[in-house]
Amino acid sequence: MTRRPAVLLAFFSAIAGLGGTVIAAHLTPALFPHAWLAAVATWAGWPLGCMGLIFIHTLTGGEWGYALRPQLLAGTSTLALLPLALIPLIFVAQDLYPWLRPDVAAQLENRFYLNLRAFVERLIAYLVIWLALGALIFAGLRRGGPAAKLRLLAPLGLILLAVTITFAAIDATMSLEPHFASSSYGLIAIAGMGLFALSISVFSAAAAEPPGSKILRNFGRLLLALVVLWAYLDFVQFLIIWQSDLPSEAPWYLVRSSGGWGAVAAAVAAGHFFLPFFILLSAKAQETRAGIACASGLLILSAMARGWWLVIPASGRAFGAIDALAMLGVAGIAALFSLLAGRFVARPQLVRGHV
Repeated sequence: MTRRPAVLLAFFSAIAGLGGTVIAAHLTPALFPHAWLAAVATWAGWPLGCMGLIFIHTLTGGEWGYALRPQLLAGTSTLALLPLALIPLIFVAQDLYPWLRPDVAAQLENRFYLNLRAFVERLIAYLVIWLALGALIFAGLRRGGPAAKLRLLAPLGLILLAVTITFAAIDATMSLEPHFASSSYGLIAIAGMGLFALSISVFSAAAAEPPGSKILRNFGRLLLALVVLWAYLDFVQFLIIWQSDLPSEAPWYLVRSSGGWGAVAAAVAAGHFFLPFFILLSAKAQETRAGIACASGLLILSAMARGWWLVIPASGRAFGAIDALAMLGVAGIAALFSLLAGRFVARPQLVRGHV
């Protein structure tokens, strides 16, 4: 797909999705909070994952990072949209998080952590750290000597991302059900964001001018590695909770495995692990544009479905049109922003491999 059709598709997706979300929220306001949170939480993984991949490539090297640098930088640029996307959630926070209600908070043992003041302070800290890291990445690349400058930033950047993403995932989605706890929840979120960002970047590269078979093979191997890592972490969490069968943890999976949400869970398992795994096991698929695009496209769609699966069941309702519209709108505006920012991030001094 050339750039102009992609821009038009992103533009109309944003208009249709956001416009439809506004109308649906007006008609059924009770459905809006979880729909918007699912969309924002899913797509926030794009810029955060892109920053992590840039830091990882800085420390490890490899042609894949230089080949994907325009896409990774374009994804990182969408971080500027996150503060704006969070504004609607401020007004519906009490409808999302039970621990903001005094009757529920009084029964919690962890209310020293789950309280409004601490929540706001952490949110501000996350945004400041993420925006600062993004600005430092672009500033370092603009001033020349990107390898040396990013190499100094990368270790601290990865540590800060790991810590903040872990706590942000707990605050944003795990605390929707304040009695649920999982020590691997943050690790799953980190792996999922990295896989989501890599999938979008690889899909974008494959949809544009296709790189050589060697680069495609590197893309395929990286995707396969992250697919396996995410699946391992997610399965370990399920296995531990299933084996323990604690009343504070088991209901989290019970509600997400019954009725229609059980079908969504099966679809996520297929599209986020099984199908991409077997596609990427094929050496031939790894070296073809169609094979890489198919695997990465499946992973993108499955990540969106998983965003709904994580958030919507906490509301006690079924999937609705507003959920699809919110995801479409947020995806469209983020894609449009990244495409328009692509002219800037594609400058030679930003995407070159060595100086």
